[in-house]
Amino acid sequence: QVINQLRDTFPTVTRVTSYGRSKTAAKKSLQELQEIAAAGLSRLHIGLETGHTPLLDYIQKGVTAEDHIEGGCKVVKAGISLSEYIMPGLGGKRFSSGHVADTARVLNAIGPDFIRLRSLTVREDTELYGRLTNADFEPLSEDETVAEIGELIQRLECHSEVKSDHIMNLLPEVEGKLPEDKPRMLFTIDRYLGMSPQERLNYRLGRRSGYYQSLEDMENPACRDGVTTLLARLDFDDNLIEIAIEKLKRTSI
Repeated sequence: QVINQLRDTFPTVTRVTSYGRSKTAAKKSLQELQEIAAAGLSRLHIGLETGHTPLLDYIQKGVTAEDHIEGGCKVVKAGISLSEYIMPGLGGKRFSSGHVADTARVLNAIGPDFIRLRSLTVREDTELYGRLTNADFEPLSEDETVAEIGELIQRLECHSEVKSDHIMNLLPEVEGKLPEDKPRMLFTIDRYLGMSPQERLNYRLGRRSGYYQSLEDMENPACRDGVTTLLARLDFDDNLIEIAIEKLKRTSI
């Protein structure tokens, strides 16, 4: 009824999208979802976050990996375009291995149209931040998160489009269509991880301060000079640089 009202009121609308939950989709019958699709719901955006059930319990997501699979598969079968959001780094050091393996398994089972990367940054007003300060959660470094993304992409066997359309993603150019763009995405990750520690630090500061939008910008003299000026203001001190990067990240969210 809502979609019909939208289309009657705004006849020029060409696409209707909504956020949804895996558990909600799982509870609906395929016929119900097909009726919603027929009415004109073009796409659903679902926050999968992870396919690792112990991690889903840890973050109190209220859903299991199998709920994710059941709900996602129903959406796809109903003919609704599906965009699944995942969170690299969410498992920290404790859950990283299971996070990668099970998230890939769930995504391969669903085969969504889009896989959207949303790398973790812990806000100070969240329960997870309390766990971090109490040493119950040990976050990954940005380099470890990049490596985690690489391992995930390596495991993906679905025909989905990976999107890196969020400021928290360190390497926004790591996106493309699977499977054909997998080698290019992995090459970019390997290129970054293969740089010297100082070059990676340079890039991270440049990315977080807005001078770099991709690795290619490091070759731009104007961008590079801007980052060098910032480094000089921080006395080229690695600890001060790390503190500045964390502050810049938190101002972005």
